[in-house]
Amino acid sequence: MCGIAGIFFKKAETNPTLGQALVDMLDGCQHRGLDSTGFALYENTFKGLRLRFIVDDDAGATVARVKAALAEQGAKLVNEKREGASFVVEVEYDGEIRPFAYAMEHAAKLVSIGSALDIIKDVGTAHDLDRIYGIKSIAGSHGVGHVRLATESEVKPEAAHPFWATGFSDVAIVHNGQITNYWKMRRRLEARGFEFRTDNDSELIAVYLADKLAQGETLELALEQSVDDLDGVFSFLVSTKDGIGFAKDRLAAKPMVMFENDDLVAIASEEVSLNRLFPGRPLSTTEPAPGTFRTWSR
Repeated sequence: MCGIAGIFFKKAETNPTLGQALVDMLDGCQHRGLDSTGFALYENTFKGLRLRFIVDDDAGATVARVKAALAEQGAKLVNEKREGASFVVEVEYDGEIRPFAYAMEHAAKLVSIGSALDIIKDVGTAHDLDRIYGIKSIAGSHGVGHVRLATESEVKPEAAHPFWATGFSDVAIVHNGQITNYWKMRRRLEARGFEFRTDNDSELIAVYLADKLAQGETLELALEQSVDDLDGVFSFLVSTKDGIGFAKDRLAAKPMVMFENDDLVAIASEEVSLNRLFPGRPLSTTEPAPGTFRTWSR
């Protein structure tokens, strides 16, 4: 089943309630997926790149491989920390992102890379992750989240959502649905040199969109094209360093509801997630029509 949620604050690049808002929204739809939870958060708190890796039982060896790969790629390690199932580094690096990202992927399980993006995901609920990672204390401009009911892969941190656009910086996706022309589209991208780390169709959507952005297209145009290029049933949210957007297929089998005012836009699978942002207040919500898309950015 799974559930998705996203929020974009219109008036400030840093809002202290970002983490709290997404925890509340995902708690509202947690019944749609109790296996794992994840957040893609955008916070401008450092000047370089942040990379988050999943560490296994042999954490020491994983950390050593990551540090060796960073040195080999010419990235200067500025900060590091162990956190839950993750090893997080901040680095100074001014080379090409794709070869750097692929090299780091070969060293360890890379969850995200970006100058603003940080993906935090693990088994458990939104409140479980908050206790481990301190999600509620994270400030930022916008973010998306996902609760997962595992149907096609194992319940473990790296299989949780969101997914980042492998090989690109600051692009993440949360998705409810199934892309039926997955392998056809993946083979086309692989023929152009793109790499994939999972067989998850959410990763495909992220790379597909990030590739279009890298070619100079706007996020709005990329989403418009996605409605025609992607086969299947889907509702998804995409986030970049500058904003968020959504797209729905023309059958609209997967739910999505939206609330917008002068301060923010919030989108989720169910209205209960939006109500968590404004307890006790009636909300004027809308449901995006089939085959529609929209973006918000600064």
